[in-house]
Amino acid sequence: MDIIFLQALEIETVIGIYDWERKIKQKVVFDIEMGADIRKSASTDHIDDTLNYKAVAKHVIAYVEESHFQLVETLAEKVAGIVIDEFKVPWVKVTLNKLGAIRGARGVGIIIERGNKG
Repeated sequence: MDIIFLQALEIETVIGIYDWERKIKQKVVFDIEMGADIRKSASTDHIDDTLNYKAVAKHVIAYVEESHFQLVETLAEKVAGIVIDEFKVPWVKVTLNKLGAIRGARGVGIIIERGNKG
């Protein structure tokens, strides 16, 4: 399996459990790896034969900007579901980094991997 990836995709959203966090937007950073078979697109050199990472990024950005989750776990799970369901990939790995959440740490977050059941 080949992997198409988005790295360091920065998005501002409402995320967090504290009252003050519910009133502001905070920056989260995604790394998204998506399973793909690029052999056809490599031979045809045509965008319609591959996973369009720009379309994935635009969809994820729009979704995350409008979301209002408390937990990074929930947000990561929803993004993984979007990538699998909307873009028909067999496997996705989502790394979500909530910058500045813990003093002294560059970031904290979660890494999840999900596969398509169908």
